[in-house]
Amino acid sequence: MLKLLFLSTPVGPLGSGTGGGVELTLQNIAFEMKQRGHLVKVLAPTESVLQGISVEQITGNLQIAAQTQDIDDPICLPANSMLGNMCEYARRVQSEYDLIVNFAFDWLPFYLTPFFECPIAHFISMGSMNQALDLIMGEIAVRFPGTLGVYTHSQAATFAFTDSCRILSSGIDLSLYQFCDRPGQTLAWLGRISREKALEDAVQAAQISGNRLKIFGKMQEKEYWEKILADNPDAPIEYGGFLSTLELQEELRQCRGLLMTPRWIEAFGNVAIEALACGVPVISYSRGGPAEIVKDGKTGFLVEPDSVAGLVDAIAAIDKIDRHMCRQQAELEYSLEALGDRFEAWFQDILS
Repeated sequence: MLKLLFLSTPVGPLGSGTGGGVELTLQNIAFEMKQRGHLVKVLAPTESVLQGISVEQITGNLQIAAQTQDIDDPICLPANSMLGNMCEYARRVQSEYDLIVNFAFDWLPFYLTPFFECPIAHFISMGSMNQALDLIMGEIAVRFPGTLGVYTHSQAATFAFTDSCRILSSGIDLSLYQFCDRPGQTLAWLGRISREKALEDAVQAAQISGNRLKIFGKMQEKEYWEKILADNPDAPIEYGGFLSTLELQEELRQCRGLLMTPRWIEAFGNVAIEALACGVPVISYSRGGPAEIVKDGKTGFLVEPDSVAGLVDAIAAIDKIDRHMCRQQAELEYSLEALGDRFEAWFQDILS
């Protein structure tokens, strides 16, 4: 049995959606490790919700999300930093654990790594965002080989320490997602509503193709959303809010397809495997993590990045995809069992 201490994302409470896909990743790994008999405790901001897992609620001010900052911005910690408080708590109790697993995409946990006696595994949830963060992660790659994990090869390729990254992919609890082979006519778009996700491309594709588009996700940039509405007043779109997993899959499984339009290098794209688990084909720009998930022509389509016309063409062909193959891919590659095998092997390699 391993005793594992998880450090959560410091940009928002677990369950709020502010942290994006890493929230779901942390939840699923914690659940699977507990199922395997390991002891798991999670340090997370106050008001965090994580069913069935021990959570220590840490007070303090939240960090600014990395994707909202410029590449050369200096490192910044607010007064009474929640991340600082989380690291201090971990330092005090480190002797009670075999391994600390850091999910915080932030400079401080990497900088503090040499000062801890307990080994630290760092799961990096995004691609290159900040020079100072890249530098400290590169130092850890040299001083503590094998301790940096990422989702995909595409994500790893954004860093100078590419070859030092352990590729771990992602996974979900497939029992929570019901397969649907008789969908309606609606398309779906799922993710944080922020500029790097390029929702406007999906809206334009839906309007050109004459398909209704249901939009789900955390409303992160309201001004950006309002501009989309103003620029596309007649678009056939509907915002369904930020939903729980069970609520989301009830909506998602009834859709003809999922549109993914990342303007940046998406580290993975958990929404893609959630769609596949429901039997929903994925149409995505061939950029970043989704390009390593979608099997072009079999479980969806990969189109030229930033091409609305490409999205429209793929939408016209979406009914040619066998939805059973989508579910099959999710079962073969993205189950919790497969996820647990990859992470457990990584943890054991670090400890050995």
